[in-house]
Amino acid sequence: MLDKPTSIRQGEALDTDKLRAYLAKIDSDWDADYIVRQFPAGFSNLTYSVQIGGNEYVLRRPPFGASAKGGHDMFREYRVMRDLYPVFPQVPEMYHYCENEEVMGAPFYLMERVNGVIIRKGSESANLSAEAYQEVSQSWLDTFVALHKVDYEAAGLGDLGRPEGYNERQVVGWSKRYQKAKTHDVALIDQLIKWLNERIPAESGSSLIHNDYKYDNVVFAEGDWTRIRAILDWEMATLGDPLMDLGTSIAYWSNHDDPEPDKQQGMLTTFMPGNPRRGELVHQYALQSGREVGDFVYYYVFGLFKLAVIVQQIYFRYAKGFTQDKRFARLDQTVQYLGLKAMQAIQKGKIDDLF
Repeated sequence: MLDKPTSIRQGEALDTDKLRAYLAKIDSDWDADYIVRQFPAGFSNLTYSVQIGGNEYVLRRPPFGASAKGGHDMFREYRVMRDLYPVFPQVPEMYHYCENEEVMGAPFYLMERVNGVIIRKGSESANLSAEAYQEVSQSWLDTFVALHKVDYEAAGLGDLGRPEGYNERQVVGWSKRYQKAKTHDVALIDQLIKWLNERIPAESGSSLIHNDYKYDNVVFAEGDWTRIRAILDWEMATLGDPLMDLGTSIAYWSNHDDPEPDKQQGMLTTFMPGNPRRGELVHQYALQSGREVGDFVYYYVFGLFKLAVIVQQIYFRYAKGFTQDKRFARLDQTVQYLGLKAMQAIQKGKIDDLF
């Protein structure tokens, strides 16, 4: 099933007349009839399909009422894909960036619409055989390893971040973000913050990292699970420790033998037959990348904590009335569950068989 745009959610409409007037000054081909729809998935930056005449593009902008401006730096996301495109083919082509907030109320960019299949729970694309999921998971891992091997200096992205001290900045920074987005006390999260800050590891190395790499952020070629056409959602990409990136991705990963509540979180289908367990995935990553992963519990716990903070930031927007999206109404319970899962990993000293 192709990822398809649908009607625009309440309060998230674009001013089509302003958009057309602006883009027509840049390229006469963009002075045509516009049809704008919205991609329904995703909880962060808003993504729209913009059909201009006979061509379709994708427009990305920050969410309305965003509480974490640093996490919605549209130029950063645009620039990463623009510079990466010539050396790493699994990114969309960038067409235009606009920093003038008078046009759309916030910066935005226009990029290639990459057609393909996004595997997302609840869609036809999720109902795959075990053999197909073996191909999916291997392609996903192969691409992840390839991304971490990109020569970011040669790509012109050497100034994207500061790898030295990255781990400490991440732990301290996400701890502060949680406090800013806090709506009520969650004792488990407070315990996690203390545990993580007391055990920050030295960097294992440096690479270009995506920071949100998961099944529903990649586009597979239709009819070919061995080929990923594009990685999406680069808003948190930077330079840093690849094990922290892997920890974030593994935090999203539910095993087939995890409790049912775990499988209900998010839109991923990693618990379906044919997918490896978390520990197997980390082991395979180590083999393919040649990196030592050591005791991976810390990186997994950090990933769960970071995911909890991201969810809390989204819930903060809903609790404060910045968005009316009903999907966000119970995200406070997700924060609680992620904290519980992380504490189980700490107490048992492993990333599988947590309950």
